[in-house]
Amino acid sequence: MSRLLTIGWFLLAGMGVLVLEWAARRPGTRIPTLGHVLGVLMRYRTGGFPLGRVLILAGCWWAGWHFLAR
Repeated sequence: MSRLLTIGWFLLAGMGVLVLEWAARRPGTRIPTLGHVLGVLMRYRTGGFPLGRVLILAGCWWAGWHFLAR
C-alpha cells in the first residue's frame, strides 16, 4: 500500500510540474519555464565554485539511484 501511495505522490508532483510548465508557456505570463530556472541554476557560483551545477548533478544522481537502480 505504501508503494502505491509513493507512486501516486510522485505522479501528482510530475503533473504539477507539467501544469506549471504549461502555465509558463502561455503568452504574457511572468512564470519562468523549467528550462529558464535550470539555466539560472547552472550559472550559480559560490566563491568560484559551480554550486548550481553540482546541485543539478546531485539531483540527477539521486533520481537515477532511486528510479533506475533496481
